[in-house]
Amino acid sequence: MQSNKTKGDHGEQIATDFLKEKGFCILERNWRHHHLEVDIIASKDGLLHIVEVKTRYSLRFGRPEESITKDKMQFLKNAAEAYQYRNPFWKYLQFDVIAITLVNEKPREVFMIEDVYF
Repeated sequence: MQSNKTKGDHGEQIATDFLKEKGFCILERNWRHHHLEVDIIASKDGLLHIVEVKTRYSLRFGRPEESITKDKMQFLKNAAEAYQYRNPFWKYLQFDVIAITLVNEKPREVFMIEDVYF
């Protein structure tokens, strides 16, 4: 079993490949500003995508996407605001989640939930 960091890195690589296959341009991975971090920042069709990646080995503790709380969403909103401040040409954005379930280190399920906001 991989460490959480290794599992997260593996999931983010799967998510990056998934986005590229869907025609997204990857702008940043693990973008940081002070204590804020965004897993993936991508663009497609003039829209900035703030992407949170959730990876799980099993559904024992729930589906990957169920672990996104209001606090996490606020964290992502703050990070997006900081990114837009530094990159003011990005006027429009949306928040997305890529949920990944791994079995034996291989993706069993990968799906994207678009325009998540709460």
